[in-house]
Amino acid sequence: MRKVFAIAVLLTSFCYVNAQTTRNAGQLVPSGKGYGVPALAGTQTNTPVNPDTVITGNGINYHNGPVMSGTPNIYFIWYGNWVNGPKPSDTQTTVNLINTLYSASGLNGSGYEKINSTYGDASHNVTGNLNLAGSTTVGYTQGTSLSDASINSIVSSAISSGLPKDTNGLYFVLTSSDVNETSGFCTQYCGWHTHATISGSDIKYAFVGNPDRCSSACEEETISPNGDSGADGMASIMAHETEEAVSDPDLNAWYDNRGQENADKCAWKFGPTVGTLGNGAYNQTLGGLHWLIQMNWENARRGGCDQTLGGTFYKR
Repeated sequence: MRKVFAIAVLLTSFCYVNAQTTRNAGQLVPSGKGYGVPALAGTQTNTPVNPDTVITGNGINYHNGPVMSGTPNIYFIWYGNWVNGPKPSDTQTTVNLINTLYSASGLNGSGYEKINSTYGDASHNVTGNLNLAGSTTVGYTQGTSLSDASINSIVSSAISSGLPKDTNGLYFVLTSSDVNETSGFCTQYCGWHTHATISGSDIKYAFVGNPDRCSSACEEETISPNGDSGADGMASIMAHETEEAVSDPDLNAWYDNRGQENADKCAWKFGPTVGTLGNGAYNQTLGGLHWLIQMNWENARRGGCDQTLGGTFYKR
């Protein structure tokens, strides 16, 4: 089974063809799940922007929405059983590895994360900095079969129970392998991001499940750099959602005419690796560890998929 972001690309292509016959294809907007959907009436704006801040013409378009400023805060909500769950990766080891990826010496300020500094809004550019600001562990408060609305409720409850209410934060709901997200986890997406009004504020959040639930769909390799296929698989998916949430937090800033956001344009493309894919290959060293993380679309030099800001563009 091909990776599910590829399925999302097929869905995007299908939407694109339909859009051509019924409305302007430029009205496709991101769903946060890797494919474009038709825009609702009245959602497109033509507000002038500051050309010194917003750079266009590199294969991705600006739609006047905000990006996340300064140093966005990252919050983890570990849902389910992350102590001794049904898969070997449902353990504290996985939690520790993901914490390392998002540590001060991990994605924060890395050449990879600085690719996002090529995105901006009318006021400022993305900095490429991140801060792991908090985490919480919850049980099966919404059961093991979750809807999109359930994810919203989990985030809302976590904020009510102690995590800060942070409009410049991104809240990850990270589920153990026995939990399903019924709107398409493992079949249409491996993760997604969105935003909603929670406790009167615009809150950005994302869902990423343990990809060991469906390794053929959501993992590039099961022999992985850190010997933990769940954590290593989650790393690339979480990086994908982070890049998109920071550059397109409200789904109205940066995406192309098919509704694809920056990470969508490079989904399952890794560029050169150390080692052979499928046998513990990696392409990033972050937090003192090796990772296999998909490339991101650089909004510069006519645009392309890159492993680090200003590096070589790759098609693979």
